[in-house]
Amino acid sequence: MAHYISTLAENSLLGPPVIERRPQAKKWRRQCEPHYPQRGLNPLEKRAHRAAVIEALTINVDEGLDGFVSGFLHMPPDFIKPAPTTHHRTAAILLSGAGGGVTGPSSIYLSLACKLATLSTGIPTLRLDYRAPARNRYCVQDVRAAMAYLEDMYGLNRFILVGWSFGGAPVFTVAGGDKRVVGCATVASQTAETEGIRKLAPRPLLLLHGTADRTLSSTCSERLFSMYGDRRNGRLQLFEGDNHVLSGNAQAAEAMLCDFIASCAGLRIGEEEHAMVVEEELIQDGERKSLMKRGGDLRAPETED
Repeated sequence: MAHYISTLAENSLLGPPVIERRPQAKKWRRQCEPHYPQRGLNPLEKRAHRAAVIEALTINVDEGLDGFVSGFLHMPPDFIKPAPTTHHRTAAILLSGAGGGVTGPSSIYLSLACKLATLSTGIPTLRLDYRAPARNRYCVQDVRAAMAYLEDMYGLNRFILVGWSFGGAPVFTVAGGDKRVVGCATVASQTAETEGIRKLAPRPLLLLHGTADRTLSSTCSERLFSMYGDRRNGRLQLFEGDNHVLSGNAQAAEAMLCDFIASCAGLRIGEEEHAMVVEEELIQDGERKSLMKRGGDLRAPETED
């Protein structure tokens, strides 16, 4: 069983948040006040007239290693707890690479989470770090603890998992054994420890990869697509000449992920909302690498090439 402690992120969306060491805590605690995106993300609030409630979380994971896994939860401003039966009960969980972190490739996760939570029917989105990056056994436990948190706290019981690089391993390992996962997407995924993808179909799959990736060849995603074995419900998108973080196509990749996650949640984004929210450029290309560094996503052994 996982116990939960959550604290408001006061000054940063990037993290990692300060961890409260309370291993004996029997209940989660919350301090939830509206916390809006910082510089570069405010245009979404102005255009959509909505802003996500962003909360820094620490989740105690009892399995395996002692300690807490941290992350940032983006909640729709009007979300009712627990989710009413008339509302979709789906959340997205975003996982980074072998160095951990909370901003994702080219800082896509930072803006993607804000957009998903800001949609008219917002999707709760968790940017999750790892206790022990690159150790799939423990990262899988982190994801399962996060799913338990979202279900216990908010009544969310359907999940879309997104992973970058190493993050494909926990994504497909969890999805292969848990039918609550209703869709998976990866960016530049590895193939090691991804056998769970064989059990994913007919649940939807989206694979994104740059053909000039020098960290993990795009043949990794091609092999994963073959392992998945369902061309009707899966999509492989290769970006010609792009690298491990899709720096040349970050905005396009982000929009594809947003559309995919909404579709898995059973939501349709109208043309006006798509232009207003999904297509809004919240992060400038010149900021993406520095935000990745601040978010911990370029810690060794991860690279941008």
